Amino acid sequence: MPSADDAVRPAVIELRQYTLRSGRRDELVELFDREFVEPQEEAGMVVLGQFRDLGDPDRFVWLRGFGDMAVRHDALTAFYGGPVWAEHGPQANATMLDSDDVLLLRPLSEGSGFAVPPSGRPRNGTPAPDRFVSATVWSFPPGRHDGIALIRDGLLPVLDKTGPAPLAALTTETAHNTFPRLPVRTGENVAVVVTSYPDESAHRQHLAEVLAHPLARDEILPGIEREQTAAPRTLRLAPTGRSLIS
Repeated sequence: MPSADDAVRPAVIELRQYTLRSGRRDELVELFDREFVEPQEEAGMVVLGQFRDLGDPDRFVWLRGFGDMAVRHDALTAFYGGPVWAEHGPQANATMLDSDDVLLLRPLSEGSGFAVPPSGRPRNGTPAPDRFVSATVWSFPPGRHDGIALIRDGLLPVLDKTGPAPLAALTTETAHNTFPRLPVRTGENVAVVVTSYPDESAHRQHLAEVLAHPLARDEILPGIEREQTAAPRTLRLAPTGRSLIS
């Protein structure tokens, strides 16, 4: 991702996973990319990425970012109280069965968050890029930090050495949800690593190289496994045509 000083680097990120009514994902993607990108950004947030979940034809996944929690409150208040959502929100909501699977996140360490160009958004109607994005989520007991530290200090350097560097490494933002109209998952203690690849086979090859790396195989991954509350879950994502992350 760009490292220029003018890159947008949100300090608060939402990872939103929507379960949709059968067969209606393309309808939501088209509506979202046409009507909801610029108005959200005009309200003070950045729409980072929109994705079709390759593991479920009725799942839509997206990420958006904010400067801080106060900015989040003001931006969401402006957008969801504004004319665009009033006009198009009912159609969007009609495609959804559930929109409450939301992780509130922040960069895992300094410099590990998303850095996106302030301009360069693909125009509406741009074909979806031929890219594959993975977002792996590890869950740990609340209040325990050893697993998070192993990912930050051990796994991330191995990922950098064996394949493309992650676009972002994130962890739970523990601040109170300042916009309760939109619920977020509470009691979470997660790490999320987002990486982009030319295709899914490149992702599989990277994973194989990580699993074969002696330090990862013998120390880092077993240490993470001892700390985690469940097996990590990897979201297999295809960016839409207007996604900044691809």
